Amino acid sequence: MSDAVIVGAVRTPVGRRKGGLAGIHPVDLSAHVLRALADRTGIDPGQVDDVVWGCVSQVGEQSWNVARNAVLAAGWPETVPGTTLDRQCGSSQQAVHFAAATVLSGQADLVVAGGVESMTRVPMGASVGDGTPFSAQLRERYRGVEGFADDQPLPFNQGVGAELIAARWRLSRAQLDEFALASHEKAAAAQDAGVFDPELAPVPLPDGGAVAADEGIRRDTSLTKLGELKTPFRADGVVTAGSASQISDGAAALAVTTAEWAGRHGLRPLARVHTAVVAADDPVTMLTAPIPATAKALRRAGLGIEEIGVYEVNEAFAPVPLAWLAETEADPGRLNPRGGAIALGHPLGASGVRIMTTMLQHMRDNDLRYGLQTMCEGGGMANATILELL
Repeated sequence: MSDAVIVGAVRTPVGRRKGGLAGIHPVDLSAHVLRALADRTGIDPGQVDDVVWGCVSQVGEQSWNVARNAVLAAGWPETVPGTTLDRQCGSSQQAVHFAAATVLSGQADLVVAGGVESMTRVPMGASVGDGTPFSAQLRERYRGVEGFADDQPLPFNQGVGAELIAARWRLSRAQLDEFALASHEKAAAAQDAGVFDPELAPVPLPDGGAVAADEGIRRDTSLTKLGELKTPFRADGVVTAGSASQISDGAAALAVTTAEWAGRHGLRPLARVHTAVVAADDPVTMLTAPIPATAKALRRAGLGIEEIGVYEVNEAFAPVPLAWLAETEADPGRLNPRGGAIALGHPLGASGVRIMTTMLQHMRDNDLRYGLQTMCEGGGMANATILELL
């Protein structure tokens, strides 16, 4: 059986809300990484069978199939199609799964997977508008469950879910703040060492400057400063803005094909998509599905957690990776070694491929055979992907 392989991956720096990328239309941000991917890999855009793009808030500037618009804005041939998907925070990770399945099935030879989110320009939740996606029957199913708020358009709140996880796994405010500080410290160390540089496509700005580095890293933070932050989700809670992912802007893209097609066209496979799964769990707590998703991926892969050289568990909120560590008994030293969304940011639709691009670079730099990525998603879902270095 053929392998689905990644032959290139690139991302923009992640911009802070109202930061350096705030003036860039999300279509143009997407087009930028498409062009960078083609330039770095040498792929012929005309041979791309499809562009599968993750985006969560598909409204306003991110509506009308941002994937297709990005293809056209990139200057790629009009014959290249594109489609946009929403699996919440895991949207672009799911795009990779669809790309791998498509080339393995023989329906396509070369698929680009990626995503975008400009959370400055299209605020989170903008797609809800004045209505609610939760019907009366759905509300009735969860009425009375802890964490359910019947008087809200979105009655399941991720911040409350994070608090429920912290309580269930007995995670203290100190533990969350320590994890958040470590994320910033690891990201700062990685940035200073230049290890992000190979995966970045600096974004030129109209004034002649460029956004060339991730903007969210807080080098001046401390446990004291983190300890001064309020707990917005519960008065007696432990989760703060400091132990949550940052609202961000960014885009990322990677190219997926088969090993045979890559060989015929002079492309170098970097890693194979070894295993790709999706799982679901309680939608009220919402953020626990990375745990069963990881178990499912390892079971299908026939691997033990100790065989994985690096784990990327999205830092939507600090309780998520900490609960994951507790349940999997994984090595904490292999978790998010270059920092995570608490420090680097979380541009929703782009985060799956942003994380995968960073994980793949870490695997290559350290000659790690396997890497596992998983991330919680709205509605209580999670994707998990195992890459194998080639």
